[in-house]
Amino acid sequence: MERYGSDTEGDEQETPLLHRGHEDRVQRAPACCSSRYGLALLSSYGFFVVYSLRVNLSVAMVDMLNSSHQSSINHSSSVCPAGESPARPSHNNTARVYNWDSETQGWILGAFFYGYILTQIPGGYLASRFGPKWLLGLGILGTVVFTLLTPVAADLGAGWLIALRVLEGIGEGVTFPAMYTMWAAWAPPLERSRLLTISYIGAQLGTVIALPLSGEICFYLDWTYVFYVFGAVGLVWFVLWAFLVFDSPNTHPRISERERNYITSSLKNELSTSAGYIPWRAIVTSRPLWAIVVAHFSYNWTFYTLLTLLPTYMNDILGFSIQKNGMLSALPYLGCAVIAVLSGQVADYLRETCNYPTVTVRKAFTIVGMFGPAVFLVAAGYTGCNYTLAVTFLTISSSLGGVSASGFNINHLDIAPSYAGILLGITNTFATIPGMVGPVIGRALTVQNTIEEWQIVFYIAATINLLGALFYTVLGQGTVQPWAIHASYSHGD
Repeated sequence: MERYGSDTEGDEQETPLLHRGHEDRVQRAPACCSSRYGLALLSSYGFFVVYSLRVNLSVAMVDMLNSSHQSSINHSSSVCPAGESPARPSHNNTARVYNWDSETQGWILGAFFYGYILTQIPGGYLASRFGPKWLLGLGILGTVVFTLLTPVAADLGAGWLIALRVLEGIGEGVTFPAMYTMWAAWAPPLERSRLLTISYIGAQLGTVIALPLSGEICFYLDWTYVFYVFGAVGLVWFVLWAFLVFDSPNTHPRISERERNYITSSLKNELSTSAGYIPWRAIVTSRPLWAIVVAHFSYNWTFYTLLTLLPTYMNDILGFSIQKNGMLSALPYLGCAVIAVLSGQVADYLRETCNYPTVTVRKAFTIVGMFGPAVFLVAAGYTGCNYTLAVTFLTISSSLGGVSASGFNINHLDIAPSYAGILLGITNTFATIPGMVGPVIGRALTVQNTIEEWQIVFYIAATINLLGALFYTVLGQGTVQPWAIHASYSHGD
């Protein structure tokens, strides 16, 4: 009987043994010192660069503003008693400051996402046609160069800085779709959760390290060094990427023959034999794809709400100093990174050793990774001025979100490995919208900065999370879809 992935879960139950029998005939290559795990580590470094360049401006912005001008505009203080603020060391701070109003600041901080959304789908298409290595490498390199030019653009005026941030977003927009295309050729099906969670943990670590480190750089030096330091880190990554990474195992000159055979043999029944043909109609009408779209949009609403507004909440409600704010704002993302890696190990163990169907694992991890954050996010709004409990709940909320890294987030590779980059481009296009509108709505709802207003913001994010998880649970799939393969075979693991 021929078995393809389909929109019915019944097909899922008969395919695991078929795929597993094929895998057992392939000699598995060890993970230690392997090219595929080397790619995971180097791509993790790349996503560290991507996210550090994305978030460092929000911290540097505090030092870029004329404090006397800002204090004359805003006399608000935190709802809870403020902690002590350490005195800044005296040093020769020659960086310029600017009299940007709140609206201008909003445009500068949000400009990145307007460029980022433009290159999601083109990024997936270009990676599938011309190869992901140089598309991803040059995309991040462009963002690094623009980051190094940030002080110059700021001196020229807010309009120049806004344009520069749009260009940074355009450069970074190709990274996730290109990396998914890369993993379609490098990740054996039963190691996907492990490899991808190692790869994308860099995004969390970029946030974890960039938030407090940017604050320290501003504290001891000045805001221009934030962009110079992280820009230099990005240049080092590009050199390593250019010399050590290749589009596929077959083009890698230093991979062992055992590992090459293991990867190519495990993937030979999944990848499309018609690289030039893209079934756009089937893609955009695929219910499993739209399940991922809705889940990705919903998850990112909470993610971007916390990413952009958590420092504000820490300052306006809990009254943390800038230094302590940076550290505590990063804590939830550290928890998320750790949980993401652990969930990848557990997910692959359940699929490979316990023989759980892929669709069951993806849905279970999505439910935990979206229901859990919703519950603790709402709970954080009711902790009042209990600093410890508030930070604990926010950290648990973000940490549980890391579980979804082995849920809907990897599902693109399950349903269409040949077109994973294109699918990620589509879902990430919709998932960028929360970054553009979520924080704007959040700030509009917290004009008076009361705890009650912030509770509404948390309730909205939690509700969207729950609805997204339910939608994915109903329509999500784990098998390769018929339009994504040109052979009568499905991995269906």
